[in-house]
Amino acid sequence: MTIQEIQDEIVDEFSMFDDWMQRYEYMIDLGKSLPLIDESLKKDENLIKGCQSKVWVHGEMKDDKVVFTADSDAIITKGIIAILIRAFSNQHPAAIIEANTDFIDEIGLKEHLSPTRANGLVSMIKQLKLYAVAYQTQLN
Repeated sequence: MTIQEIQDEIVDEFSMFDDWMQRYEYMIDLGKSLPLIDESLKKDENLIKGCQSKVWVHGEMKDDKVVFTADSDAIITKGIIAILIRAFSNQHPAAIIEANTDFIDEIGLKEHLSPTRANGLVSMIKQLKLYAVAYQTQLN
């Protein structure tokens, strides 16, 4: 699936919920289903700067695609990174770099986060795209 198709799927899933409490519960469930990151990757260099909670993200190339793993010490934040990883993991670096993040606005996520969590969301997206840029550079 393309990034856009995955993002459309996420928007459809969030539209099934009537209120934000249900959406938060869904995000928490997504976070719980996130594959565990190897404990050795929970180091300072994988911490996302600008997040209120601790969020570790690691990216590696497999078959010319970037594969992300992540974890967080906060359940809502773990749900947020799970959504982003679902959208961007197992994609070519160029596709990640070029992808828009309008789906975040479409599901209303940013407006329902505290300012510090919203800043953290922006930092998470930036970090995923930085991994993609680094790997795209290696491919060229």
